[in-house]
Amino acid sequence: MKIATFNINGIKARLPRLLEWLEETRPAVACLQEIKSQDEGFPAAEIEALGYSAIWHGQKSFNGVAILVDTAAGYTLTEVQRGLGIPGPNEGDEEQARYLEADVSGVRVACLYLPNGNPHPGPKFTYKLAWMEKLRARMAEIWAEEVPTVVLGDFNVIPEDDDVWSVKAMASDALMQPESRAAYARFLADGWTDALRTHNPRGGVWTYWDYQAGAWQRDHGFRIDHILLSPECADRLEACGVDKVHRGREKASDHAPVWLQLSL
Repeated sequence: MKIATFNINGIKARLPRLLEWLEETRPAVACLQEIKSQDEGFPAAEIEALGYSAIWHGQKSFNGVAILVDTAAGYTLTEVQRGLGIPGPNEGDEEQARYLEADVSGVRVACLYLPNGNPHPGPKFTYKLAWMEKLRARMAEIWAEEVPTVVLGDFNVIPEDDDVWSVKAMASDALMQPESRAAYARFLADGWTDALRTHNPRGGVWTYWDYQAGAWQRDHGFRIDHILLSPECADRLEACGVDKVHRGREKASDHAPVWLQLSL
Protein backbone atom coordinates (compact mmCIF):
# COMPACT_ATOMS: atom_id res chain seq x y z
CA MET A 1 0.00 0.00 0.00
CA LYS A 2 1.48 3.32 -1.09
CA ILE A 3 0.46 6.25 1.14
CA ALA A 4 1.46 9.83 0.39
CA THR A 5 1.11 13.36 1.72
CA PHE A 6 1.07 16.48 -0.45
CA ASN A 7 0.60 20.10 0.60
CA ILE A 8 -1.01 21.21 -2.64
CA ASN A 9 -1.08 24.95 -1.80
CA GLY A 10 -4.46 25.61 -3.39
CA ILE A 11 -6.26 22.71 -5.06
CA LYS A 12 -7.93 24.86 -7.71
CA ALA A 13 -4.71 26.56 -8.76
CA ARG A 14 -2.72 23.29 -8.73
CA LEU A 15 -5.37 20.86 -9.97
CA PRO A 16 -3.49 20.01 -13.21
CA ARG A 17 -0.35 19.24 -11.16
CA LEU A 18 -2.33 17.16 -8.67
CA LEU A 19 -4.04 15.07 -11.34
CA GLU A 20 -0.70 14.65 -13.12
CA TRP A 21 0.95 13.41 -9.93
CA LEU A 22 -1.89 11.00 -9.17
CA GLU A 23 -1.73 9.52 -12.67
CA GLU A 24 2.06 9.17 -12.66
CA THR A 25 2.56 7.77 -9.15
CA ARG A 26 -0.85 6.22 -8.33
CA PRO A 27 -0.75 6.18 -4.50
CA ALA A 28 -3.41 4.08 -2.78
CA VAL A 29 -3.93 6.98 -0.38
CA ALA A 30 -3.13 10.65 -0.96
CA CYS A 31 -3.49 13.09 1.93
CA LEU A 32 -3.70 16.74 0.88
CA GLN A 33 -3.19 19.92 2.88
CA GLU A 34 -3.87 23.59 2.19
CA ILE A 35 -6.61 22.84 -0.31
CA LYS A 36 -7.80 26.42 0.34
CA SER A 37 -11.32 25.62 -0.79
CA GLN A 38 -14.73 25.56 0.80
CA ASP A 39 -16.41 22.17 0.79
CA GLU A 40 -18.67 22.97 -2.15
CA GLY A 41 -15.73 24.09 -4.29
CA PHE A 42 -13.73 20.86 -3.95
CA PRO A 43 -13.06 19.31 -7.42
CA ALA A 44 -14.51 15.89 -6.57
CA ALA A 45 -15.60 15.07 -10.11
CA GLU A 46 -12.13 15.48 -11.60
CA ILE A 47 -10.60 13.33 -8.86
CA GLU A 48 -13.28 10.66 -9.14
CA ALA A 49 -12.64 10.47 -12.88
CA LEU A 50 -9.22 9.02 -12.03
CA GLY A 51 -10.78 6.30 -9.87
CA TYR A 52 -10.30 8.00 -6.51
CA SER A 53 -12.91 8.57 -3.82
CA ALA A 54 -12.39 11.52 -1.51
CA ILE A 55 -13.40 13.07 1.76
CA TRP A 56 -12.46 16.66 2.56
CA HIS A 57 -12.66 19.28 5.28
CA GLY A 58 -12.57 22.68 3.61
CA GLN A 59 -12.29 26.31 4.68
CA LYS A 60 -12.60 29.48 2.63
CA SER A 61 -9.24 30.70 1.27
CA PHE A 62 -7.15 29.03 3.97
CA ASN A 63 -6.13 25.64 5.37
CA GLY A 64 -8.26 22.62 4.39
CA VAL A 65 -7.38 18.92 4.23
CA ALA A 66 -8.51 15.96 2.14
CA ILE A 67 -7.97 12.21 1.89
CA LEU A 68 -8.10 10.57 -1.55
CA VAL A 69 -8.32 6.78 -1.86
CA ASP A 70 -7.88 4.63 -4.96
CA THR A 71 -11.20 2.80 -4.70
CA ALA A 72 -10.83 1.69 -8.31
CA ALA A 73 -7.98 -0.51 -7.07
CA GLY A 74 -10.21 -1.99 -4.39
CA TYR A 75 -9.28 0.11 -1.36
CA THR A 76 -12.10 1.19 0.95
CA LEU A 77 -12.58 4.56 2.65
CA THR A 78 -14.49 5.27 5.87
CA GLU A 79 -14.31 8.62 7.65
CA VAL A 80 -13.53 8.43 11.38
CA GLN A 81 -13.08 12.02 12.60
CA ARG A 82 -12.70 15.58 11.38
CA GLY A 83 -11.13 18.23 13.56
CA LEU A 84 -9.48 18.02 16.97
CA GLY A 85 -11.90 20.30 18.80
CA ILE A 86 -9.53 23.22 19.26
CA PRO A 87 -10.57 26.76 18.21
CA GLY A 88 -8.35 29.16 16.27
CA PRO A 89 -5.72 31.42 17.83
CA ASN A 90 -7.94 34.46 18.44
CA GLU A 91 -10.78 34.83 20.92
CA GLY A 92 -14.06 33.79 19.33
CA ASP A 93 -12.40 31.85 16.48
CA GLU A 94 -14.05 28.71 15.20
CA GLU A 95 -12.02 25.56 14.67
CA GLN A 96 -9.86 25.66 11.55
CA ALA A 97 -9.94 22.91 8.90
CA ARG A 98 -6.69 21.15 9.77
CA TYR A 99 -7.42 17.51 10.63
CA LEU A 100 -9.15 14.58 8.94
CA GLU A 101 -9.01 10.91 9.91
CA ALA A 102 -10.21 7.81 8.07
CA ASP A 103 -9.92 4.03 7.91
CA VAL A 104 -8.55 2.76 4.61
CA SER A 105 -8.70 -1.00 4.15
CA GLY A 106 -7.63 -1.73 7.72
CA VAL A 107 -5.16 1.13 8.13
CA ARG A 108 -6.01 4.28 10.10
CA VAL A 109 -4.89 7.40 8.21
CA ALA A 110 -4.72 10.79 9.94
CA CYS A 111 -4.14 13.75 7.63
CA LEU A 112 -3.08 17.03 9.24
CA TYR A 113 -2.03 20.57 8.51
CA LEU A 114 -0.35 21.81 11.65
CA PRO A 115 -0.36 25.59 12.35
CA ASN A 116 2.68 27.52 11.15
CA GLY A 117 3.05 29.50 14.37
CA ASN A 118 4.55 32.68 12.97
CA PRO A 119 5.09 35.34 14.10
CA HIS A 120 6.98 34.04 17.10
CA PRO A 121 6.37 34.82 19.92
CA GLY A 122 2.66 35.53 19.89
CA PRO A 123 -0.82 34.00 19.94
CA LYS A 124 -0.26 32.05 16.72
CA PHE A 125 2.77 30.32 18.23
CA THR A 126 0.86 29.57 21.43
CA TYR A 127 -1.90 28.11 19.25
CA LYS A 128 0.62 25.95 17.39
CA LEU A 129 1.88 24.39 20.62
CA ALA A 130 -1.65 23.86 21.96
CA TRP A 131 -2.64 22.20 18.68
CA MET A 132 0.34 19.86 18.90
CA GLU A 133 -0.68 18.80 22.41
CA LYS A 134 -4.22 18.19 21.19
CA LEU A 135 -2.83 16.09 18.33
CA ARG A 136 -0.66 14.11 20.74
CA ALA A 137 -3.72 13.33 22.84
CA ARG A 138 -5.62 12.10 19.79
CA MET A 139 -2.64 9.99 18.71
CA ALA A 140 -2.62 8.40 22.18
CA GLU A 141 -6.28 7.49 21.77
CA ILE A 142 -5.59 5.86 18.39
CA TRP A 143 -2.57 4.05 19.86
CA ALA A 144 -4.81 2.52 22.51
CA GLU A 145 -6.97 1.03 19.75
CA GLU A 146 -3.92 -0.93 18.50
CA VAL A 147 -4.89 -0.29 14.90
CA PRO A 148 -2.15 0.11 12.23
CA THR A 149 -1.88 3.89 11.88
CA VAL A 150 -0.19 6.46 9.66
CA VAL A 151 -0.21 10.11 10.82
CA LEU A 152 1.00 12.35 8.03
CA GLY A 153 0.92 15.82 6.60
CA ASP A 154 2.51 19.24 6.86
CA PHE A 155 3.69 19.45 10.47
CA ASN A 156 5.34 22.86 10.03
CA VAL A 157 8.22 21.67 12.19
CA ILE A 158 11.87 21.28 11.17
CA PRO A 159 12.87 18.53 13.64
CA GLU A 160 16.68 18.61 13.42
CA ASP A 161 19.45 20.91 12.21
CA ASP A 162 20.17 18.57 9.29
CA ASP A 163 16.57 18.98 8.11
CA VAL A 164 17.24 22.51 6.84
CA TRP A 165 19.60 24.01 4.30
CA SER A 166 20.69 26.76 6.72
CA VAL A 167 20.14 26.71 10.47
CA LYS A 168 21.07 30.38 10.67
CA ALA A 169 18.52 31.42 8.03
CA MET A 170 15.64 29.77 9.90
CA ALA A 171 16.80 30.31 13.49
CA SER A 172 14.08 32.80 14.40
CA ASP A 173 11.25 31.00 12.59
CA ALA A 174 8.47 29.25 14.53
CA LEU A 175 9.21 26.06 12.56
CA MET A 176 12.54 25.66 14.34
CA GLN A 177 11.94 26.93 17.85
CA PRO A 178 12.96 24.63 20.72
CA GLU A 179 9.32 24.37 21.85
CA SER A 180 8.18 23.23 18.38
CA ARG A 181 10.96 20.69 18.16
CA ALA A 182 10.32 19.41 21.68
CA ALA A 183 6.62 18.90 20.90
CA TYR A 184 7.53 16.92 17.78
CA ALA A 185 10.12 14.90 19.72
CA ARG A 186 7.39 13.90 22.17
CA PHE A 187 5.54 12.14 19.32
CA LEU A 188 8.64 10.03 18.72
CA ALA A 189 9.18 9.43 22.43
CA ASP A 190 5.62 8.09 22.57
CA GLY A 191 6.71 5.37 20.15
CA TRP A 192 5.81 6.79 16.73
CA THR A 193 8.35 6.26 13.92
CA ASP A 194 9.43 9.07 11.57
CA ALA A 195 9.47 7.15 8.28
CA LEU A 196 11.58 9.53 6.22
CA ARG A 197 14.16 9.93 8.97
CA THR A 198 14.35 6.14 9.35
CA HIS A 199 15.37 5.80 5.70
CA ASN A 200 17.54 8.95 5.71
CA PRO A 201 19.27 9.00 9.11
CA ARG A 202 21.79 11.64 8.00
CA GLY A 203 19.11 14.13 7.02
CA GLY A 204 19.60 16.44 4.06
CA VAL A 205 16.21 15.62 2.54
CA TRP A 206 13.90 18.56 1.83
CA THR A 207 10.14 18.60 1.25
CA TYR A 208 9.60 22.38 0.91
CA TRP A 209 11.24 25.15 -1.11
CA ASP A 210 9.98 28.72 -0.85
CA TYR A 211 8.89 30.56 -3.98
CA GLN A 212 11.11 33.52 -3.01
CA ALA A 213 14.83 34.21 -3.41
CA GLY A 214 15.45 31.38 -5.87
CA ALA A 215 15.10 28.80 -3.10
CA TRP A 216 14.17 25.99 -5.51
CA GLN A 217 16.93 26.77 -7.99
CA ARG A 218 19.51 26.93 -5.17
CA ASP A 219 18.07 23.91 -3.33
CA HIS A 220 17.49 26.02 -0.22
CA GLY A 221 14.81 23.83 1.33
CA PHE A 222 13.84 22.09 4.51
CA ARG A 223 11.82 19.13 5.78
CA ILE A 224 8.43 19.90 7.33
CA ASP A 225 6.21 17.23 5.71
CA HIS A 226 6.37 14.09 7.83
CA ILE A 227 4.93 10.58 8.05
CA LEU A 228 4.67 9.00 11.50
CA LEU A 229 3.95 5.30 11.93
CA SER A 230 2.53 3.23 14.75
CA PRO A 231 4.55 0.09 15.57
CA GLU A 232 2.16 -2.05 13.50
CA CYS A 233 2.97 0.05 10.41
CA ALA A 234 6.64 0.64 11.21
CA ASP A 235 7.18 -3.10 11.00
CA ARG A 236 5.69 -3.05 7.49
CA LEU A 237 7.70 -0.10 6.12
CA GLU A 238 9.35 -1.09 2.84
CA ALA A 239 10.35 2.23 1.27
CA CYS A 240 9.74 5.97 1.44
CA GLY A 241 10.82 9.04 -0.47
CA VAL A 242 10.09 12.50 -1.84
CA ASP A 243 8.72 13.12 -5.34
CA LYS A 244 11.06 16.07 -5.75
CA VAL A 245 10.67 16.28 -9.52
CA HIS A 246 7.09 17.50 -9.09
CA ARG A 247 8.28 20.61 -7.23
CA GLY A 248 10.17 21.71 -10.34
CA ARG A 249 7.21 21.68 -12.72
CA GLU A 250 5.30 24.69 -14.00
CA LYS A 251 2.96 26.30 -11.45
CA ALA A 252 3.90 23.68 -8.86
CA SER A 253 3.19 23.72 -5.16
CA ASP A 254 6.03 24.91 -2.94
CA HIS A 255 5.95 21.44 -1.34
CA ALA A 256 6.88 18.11 -2.89
CA PRO A 257 4.85 14.95 -2.22
CA VAL A 258 6.22 12.53 0.39
CA TRP A 259 5.31 8.85 0.24
CA LEU A 260 5.90 5.46 1.77
CA GLN A 261 5.23 1.87 0.82
CA LEU A 262 3.77 -0.57 3.36
CA SER A 263 3.63 -4.32 2.98
CA LEU A 264 0.25 -5.79 3.72
